[in-house]
Amino acid sequence: MTDAQRAVLEGWVRRRSTAQALAQRSRIVLECAEGHSIMEVSRRLRVTPDTVRTWRRRFLERGLDGLSDEPRPGVPRKITDADVERVIVKTLEEKPKNATHWSTRSMAAATGMSQSAISRIWRAFALAPHRSQTFKLSTDPL
Repeated sequence: MTDAQRAVLEGWVRRRSTAQALAQRSRIVLECAEGHSIMEVSRRLRVTPDTVRTWRRRFLERGLDGLSDEPRPGVPRKITDADVERVIVKTLEEKPKNATHWSTRSMAAATGMSQSAISRIWRAFALAPHRSQTFKLSTDPL
């Protein structure tokens, strides 16, 4: 382990904003670097010996990059960033035909996406086209 790697690992352990999983992996590697056995490190940090072996091996193979999470299995995203951008721009800059504002159904029909996808995008970006953002003075003379 180089001095630079040790400094990064110690920084990850001390920093409050570090993910706990990454901090735990950093502690494991630092303990192993001090010459402690796998069983001793597992007992001190209250993890299984297999966990210590895994993170020690990954650090030796890939360095600091080996401590980060690998991509999880599963279906890849179907909605791209370009799709999300298209929905947001359309919501903010366009008005639907024969309506005063977009609904999730009308936006879904206009973009070819599902209503639930539109709803998730709007919630993520705090968009509510049905709520007026301007204040109108009454034209009523009374």
